[in-house]
Amino acid sequence: MTRTPLLSSVALSLLLGLPFSASADQARFDGLANLPFEQNRPTAETARTLRDELAFQQATQAYLWAMPLINTLGMKFGSEQVFGAGYNVLPVWKERLDPKTLVTTPNSDVIYAMSYVDMGDTGPIVFEAPPNLQGILLDFWQRPIPVDGGKFFGDVGLPGPDAGKGGKFLVLPPGYSGEVPEGYYVYRSGTNNLFIFLRAFYQDPNDLSPAVKLMEQAKVYPLNLPEAERKPMVYPNASGVPANMLPRSDITAFEQLKWLLDREGRNLADPDGLGILANVGLVEGRPFTPSPATRAILGQAAEVAYKMTRVIGFSNEVEGESFKIWPDRQWLNPVNNAAEPGPEKPRDLSFRDKAAGFTAVEPRAWFATNYYSISPGMVSQIAGRGAAYQVGFVDASGDPLSGDSSYKLTLPPDIPAELFWSLTLYEAENASGLATEARRFPSLGSRDKPVQNADGTTDLYIGPKAPEDKEANWLATAPGRGFFAILRLYGPGEPAIDYSWKPGDIEKLD
Repeated sequence: MTRTPLLSSVALSLLLGLPFSASADQARFDGLANLPFEQNRPTAETARTLRDELAFQQATQAYLWAMPLINTLGMKFGSEQVFGAGYNVLPVWKERLDPKTLVTTPNSDVIYAMSYVDMGDTGPIVFEAPPNLQGILLDFWQRPIPVDGGKFFGDVGLPGPDAGKGGKFLVLPPGYSGEVPEGYYVYRSGTNNLFIFLRAFYQDPNDLSPAVKLMEQAKVYPLNLPEAERKPMVYPNASGVPANMLPRSDITAFEQLKWLLDREGRNLADPDGLGILANVGLVEGRPFTPSPATRAILGQAAEVAYKMTRVIGFSNEVEGESFKIWPDRQWLNPVNNAAEPGPEKPRDLSFRDKAAGFTAVEPRAWFATNYYSISPGMVSQIAGRGAAYQVGFVDASGDPLSGDSSYKLTLPPDIPAELFWSLTLYEAENASGLATEARRFPSLGSRDKPVQNADGTTDLYIGPKAPEDKEANWLATAPGRGFFAILRLYGPGEPAIDYSWKPGDIEKLD
């Protein structure tokens, strides 16, 4: 794909000016609409400007459409650069996941492990899980992989087909027509590339060893490789190790997409989706060698598109659908919500609109810019299973949360979490864990034993300094940086599922 050697001055102002006032925006759009034609044909300058604009718009739309892939690829390449690659490499955050790992909205209150396998190289993959390990098997679109029989999608553990007993899970690549052996739970992936996301729960923050030992019993290996030829599993300790596993916001995003497209081919998308990638020069088996000018456009487009996802990701509604869990609260949930209880939701877990049949691209980008992985178990409507999530971007007055201010959050009595609950803070810039000097982990929860009030309520304090005598109930912020919060209830009770238990909003104190 080639473009003009330099962006025209008009295109530069259009692409890089990005003013905020409505009148300036309208002038920018008018400038495009009124570019001159002579004898009903575009002038040379008009053609250059519109070609550059077309390249930029196609690239931003491709980025938004591919956001789940870009998120997964950022994790894969960021992890493998630091911890190594291979089906036998399973990084484990053995001392919990702290802000040195840059990844979207991690939970530092469980033990994590994540790995990435290319079945184009290995063929079918076996994942062996011990009892009580929780996990999700996803393709690179982060769609939970369906299990033969139609009752389960992606889940491993209590909400999966093994019901928490563990077992052998066989993942088959797209179009697999070979023999399927007995003795496995059989998952059929939509992509050759597989994302394995595992969690183990600890009881005591001061003794993580039981959960770590459980995680280190997990095994991953090719189905058709004899045991003597399998690589031994390695479990590098990922805690405290700097690793950038965020979605890339430069030309690298398109280079990683090209790598994946060459590995997946027609598995990756339908013809229209492949056409979206082809518009920016990404075609299976063809060199991706954009000119310097085109690389500049693609890099700018990736940066702007990522910022667009942050705009989308901070919205409390998308395409007219409110993400508010309660109409009189600021808490949001982009998946299992619609501000009313019940299992019936407007979209499935691949973000397909159930009634109209289309893929909800913008809500999907909302999710993929802030989170990764989803499964039926995560949004379970059965008491005691899964988790309930409440996301807070603003305070009680609707103002964005700022690291310069102090806040209080009151949780009503009898918090309905059979396993545990926690509140975690995240960077507004990129949704990774909020990094502060005051605390290693940006979370506080039931296992930290915060002080409870006489009436059964729990007050949590958020801000740059702890209120006097409130250190046990305090989460640190970083002055000069915005943040947001997620309240998680693991093993939610019925009051969480029917929304009758309602936390207070985050109230500004100063």
